[in-house]
Amino acid sequence: MIASAYLRVFQPIDVFPEDERARWERYILEGEHLRPPRRRYRQQWTASSGRLGVLVAEGEGADVRMVDGQWYVCPWRTRLRILAGLLSLRESVPAEMAEDLVPEGEARRAARELARIRRRDPSAVPTMLQSAWHVPLRWFVLVDEEERRVAERPQGGWRLYYWSGVGEARRRADRALDILRRSDLDSLADLVRDLAAWLAVFDPRSALELDYADLSGLFGWNELDDDHSAREIREALDALGEGDIPRAVDLYQLVAARWAEARTRGSLN
Repeated sequence: MIASAYLRVFQPIDVFPEDERARWERYILEGEHLRPPRRRYRQQWTASSGRLGVLVAEGEGADVRMVDGQWYVCPWRTRLRILAGLLSLRESVPAEMAEDLVPEGEARRAARELARIRRRDPSAVPTMLQSAWHVPLRWFVLVDEEERRVAERPQGGWRLYYWSGVGEARRRADRALDILRRSDLDSLADLVRDLAAWLAVFDPRSALELDYADLSGLFGWNELDDDHSAREIREALDALGEGDIPRAVDLYQLVAARWAEARTRGSLN
């Protein structure tokens, strides 16, 4: 199993279209959200070279939270995430590796299917982002120290997560973008802008969860207790905005170093 972190958007149940809302109400009423996921997988198509196949999850579900008397739902939308992930993978790896991992013909096929899905439903975007072996540092821009929680996991151990509002997360992203652009850090600004564009699709009453999930198990209690990455990234941005480059670099590298060992596990795998 690959340990991953998740950035999830939970929408209030009343913002969904009537038919989908009824589906999630039944899902909650029948207690499906309390049971272990029951997913069956089948191979949808395979590359002509035999190098690539897409596994499609059947029996879609959702993550569900009850907060202040309100149900929030984050549909898995697994197929949508797989298609978007294939295209993202091809764009993110060196050109000499891209063809071996995601051949051009299969990338075109994934893009066509993704386009068909979005033509039928323009609001069809993944409701969660997943990152293996580490938390991308740009995710911490969206949350605040006061939203940090460490909770005991039912299976034992601890889980670190942040719970914020989508509207507040968008304001934080906009502030970070302004600082990064004024500092001529366009490559970092592009990454934060992509997050802001993703969040803009959702109702501002939605909630955002940055969840260390299984990554929490890579750290002991003291390490989790000492992890204040969101605060340190915020302080790095403040220093950058004030022109204190050495302090901004030191704070950024402090957070980056925290994830360096965890990321090496991804390389080994």
